[in-house]
Amino acid sequence: MPWIKIAATTQLQEDEAMPINVGDAQLALFRSGGAFHVTDNVCTHQYALLTDGYVEDGCVECPLHQARFDLRTGEARGAPATQPIRVYPVRIEGTDVFVDA
Repeated sequence: MPWIKIAATTQLQEDEAMPINVGDAQLALFRSGGAFHVTDNVCTHQYALLTDGYVEDGCVECPLHQARFDLRTGEARGAPATQPIRVYPVRIEGTDVFVDA
């Protein structure tokens, strides 16, 4: 798929998130640890938007049941979630953030 411009680097501060819609996909853009990450925006445990959660130490905590996911790998790092979230390749060009989704 082609790279899609989704945001500017100036739109997020450290440990912030914002929802992104790419076609029918509900994605989340995160800034954590000085890097940008894009994942699915829906928790794999139960429907909740991860962008409404808490971002810290390279992870996002689901606002519904506090499941945690690694933003780099998508790995579930805390119950009740056991399934990972999907992560997408991110590219920065100047101040533009692109995703390959």
